[in-house]
Amino acid sequence: MALGRDTAITWYGHACIEVRTPGDKVILFDPWFGNPKSPRDQSAVQRCDLMLVTHGHSDHTGEMLPIGSRTRPAWPAIHELSLWLSRNYAHADRVIGMNKGGTVEAAGLAVTMVAADHSAGDWNAGGETTLYLGEPAGFVVELENGYRIYHAGDTAVFGDMRLIGELYRPDLAMLPIGGHFTMGPREAALAVELLGAGDVLPIHYGTFPILAGTPARLREELAARGLAGVTVHELEPGQTLE
Repeated sequence: MALGRDTAITWYGHACIEVRTPGDKVILFDPWFGNPKSPRDQSAVQRCDLMLVTHGHSDHTGEMLPIGSRTRPAWPAIHELSLWLSRNYAHADRVIGMNKGGTVEAAGLAVTMVAADHSAGDWNAGGETTLYLGEPAGFVVELENGYRIYHAGDTAVFGDMRLIGELYRPDLAMLPIGGHFTMGPREAALAVELLGAGDVLPIHYGTFPILAGTPARLREELAARGLAGVTVHELEPGQTLE
């Protein structure tokens, strides 16, 4: 299925994505607008209907609380994050606790939480230990026109991506390619093969020099797997796919 003309997907650097859906809903994934590549400050975000945070590292939780406090989105979250939000978020009634394998309706959209292979937890200075906000996850969202987008969060490639492809059939996969902390282009090309997606939006690269994977290298790795027909959408931070 092709991306509908009423859908716009904007990459703000790192893993921060805004989606405007055919039904005029605004989805935010991993809203770290403070990343060094983002052309937009979090204070400029005045609308969010659906908030999705893949895991508890600060480069993904970003400015989730101030944005959420202004916009009051529906917020499906893994169980442990939902417990933390119930004590730290002013609009906890908007939070929907869930877990991997589950599908919920939020903001009129079907949201499925799927597995990711990564770590979780970040430094909690007040507690002198790490703050654990639940295991990492990815999300598959079915838009109003049936188009399915998959945000993998931070992850290595893993064999059960084939199950994500078989069960949820994402049309567009947003995959990390930077390497070091996540999979790089070689592994991401295998992920595309397992998922069966025809379109890929690379994320989580170029933010810092250590995240050295590139879309050009991803195209090379896809071609080596006989997948040169897959479209890699290379965006500049702030640029929109529509």
